[in-house]
Amino acid sequence: MPRYIIQRTWDDLDEQALEEAGARSKRIAIERYPDISWEHSHVVMDPDGAVRSFCVYSAPEPEVLQRHANDLGEHHVDVILEIAGDISPNDFPS
Repeated sequence: MPRYIIQRTWDDLDEQALEEAGARSKRIAIERYPDISWEHSHVVMDPDGAVRSFCVYSAPEPEVLQRHANDLGEHHVDVILEIAGDISPNDFPS
């Protein structure tokens, strides 16, 4: 199944609200979108103070991820990109 990274910009969220959004995202996926799988996310604060996340999902197509994001609310999807592959430092000899 294809894997995607979703860059999101969140509305003004504190740590508790972000945790609640994560739990809601998981629940929405289980209940309405059983064909997607959330692998993990990285949450950052950009230089302007905006909270952004970079979320990795497996999904049959990017449109289903957009529908899931629309149901979740409280954020804007900046971009959804298909992941072409993964590399790590262990892939390269010293």
